[in-house]
Amino acid sequence: MTTIDDILQTVPDPAGADVRVETVRYDLEGTVLEGVLAKDHAIAGPRPAVLVVHDWHGVNEHVHARVTMLARLGYVAFGADIYGADVRPGDDTAGQVAGSYYQDLPLLRARALAGFEQLRRDPDVDHTRIAVMGYCFGGSTALELARTGADLVGAVSFHGGLIAHEPSDAHQIRAKLLVLTGGSDPVVPDEKVHEWQDEMRAAPEVDWQVVTYSGAMHAFAVPGTDAPDHGAQYQATADRRSWQALQTFLGEVFDEEA
Repeated sequence: MTTIDDILQTVPDPAGADVRVETVRYDLEGTVLEGVLAKDHAIAGPRPAVLVVHDWHGVNEHVHARVTMLARLGYVAFGADIYGADVRPGDDTAGQVAGSYYQDLPLLRARALAGFEQLRRDPDVDHTRIAVMGYCFGGSTALELARTGADLVGAVSFHGGLIAHEPSDAHQIRAKLLVLTGGSDPVVPDEKVHEWQDEMRAAPEVDWQVVTYSGAMHAFAVPGTDAPDHGAQYQATADRRSWQALQTFLGEVFDEEA
């Protein structure tokens, strides 16, 4: 079985690198949030940055692995905390906690913006080259952050829920969008994908793309997920291909702003 350490090792630590990962506490309107920052201290000067949003379990070892992988690729990476410093739900309560934010999208967006602003405070971040990405709940959050009109060059959703808005606010999106979804994901069925695409088509100025991975269920890029009876299962092929798609996308959107 593929582990989180296995995926971490797919991006080796570069020779001469000094990648450090640290916990960062920040605040939004009295709520203490606790994210995780990773960057290569051997690199001098501002560089592109990626905001990473957790799945419904909150900031955990999977987030730590992904921000580390991004830092090894030369980016500043910050794993934002949507829930709050003391909220790290297990399988029995994660759906309820995540659901409360789906029912309060203004709060979801505010917490995402707080993470975005925290990332922007880092002196090594190039403010003209920031993207956001997320997994499951975090994928939905990445797209919601883009809908605020935040100064992002890209937003990437890994098996995230696709929320079509009525009335639509797609015209506020400034980022290019990449949606990576599973072809056998019952949480994000074809009709949800089509509804979201229809909304995007009505905003022709938005640059978006959807990539569907055959046989992939929900959470296909989260190692250790093995609940096919509930439509969620890790798939190594989709994980590998989606990570490659992310790197290609980031290279494109960041190079355009260089």
